[in-house]
Amino acid sequence: MTIENANLLLLSSSRVGDTKYLQHALAMIKAKLNGITELLFIPYAGVTVNYEDYTTMVQNALSEIGVKVTGIHQCESPIEAVNAAQAIAVGGGNTFHLLHQLYQNGLIAPIQHKVAQGMPYIGWSAGSNVAGLSIRTTNDMPIIEPQSFDALQLVDFQLNPHYTDHNPPGHNGETRAQRLAEFMVLNNDTAIVAIVEGTALDIKQNTMVLASGLSDTTVPATGFVFKGSKKSEMTTDDSLDYLL
Repeated sequence: MTIENANLLLLSSSRVGDTKYLQHALAMIKAKLNGITELLFIPYAGVTVNYEDYTTMVQNALSEIGVKVTGIHQCESPIEAVNAAQAIAVGGGNTFHLLHQLYQNGLIAPIQHKVAQGMPYIGWSAGSNVAGLSIRTTNDMPIIEPQSFDALQLVDFQLNPHYTDHNPPGHNGETRAQRLAEFMVLNNDTAIVAIVEGTALDIKQNTMVLASGLSDTTVPATGFVFKGSKKSEMTTDDSLDYLL
């Protein structure tokens, strides 16, 4: 079951096409923060970028909407930092590394507790992946083995950010849909919500909708729900409350 008071913004990506970092998501982030001007950033998914540089990237992006960003690595106690946070943002990168660090720092329960109190949680890419039941539908390479594949379980389904149906000419590997079909064979009752670039899941007050940061409003934003061997399209006009 999705955490009762969950107030989440789960973005597929940090960019759309050649937009600036988080530019497409600023309005959605500002709305989710609803007047909060300080947030705690968790950069643990960063592997090829160090945590300080990663935090600076996010600070530079969010300064446009008047938000001050503190990196959790800058805090003496990660647990106390989460307990004191007004809002949390979790960035993209490698999902396995992110979850490993969350376990190593004892942050699973503290984040769940804060979300249950209604604190805004904003994630993109790997940061969205870990909000689900497990990370078994991530696109990432398992470069490190976390304590468990069980994730934050803020919502009662799996996530697949960066979803695309694109299959390059000459590519003979499995498509994304085929990979997700493999999961469904072994987990017939578990839903996977696939979000495409430029979109996000906006969850609050026990409701969920697909939100869009796409600039071309003539092209409807869509995503997909996979469950029990079926793939269903979702749009920004649909209520997704049934997944909570």
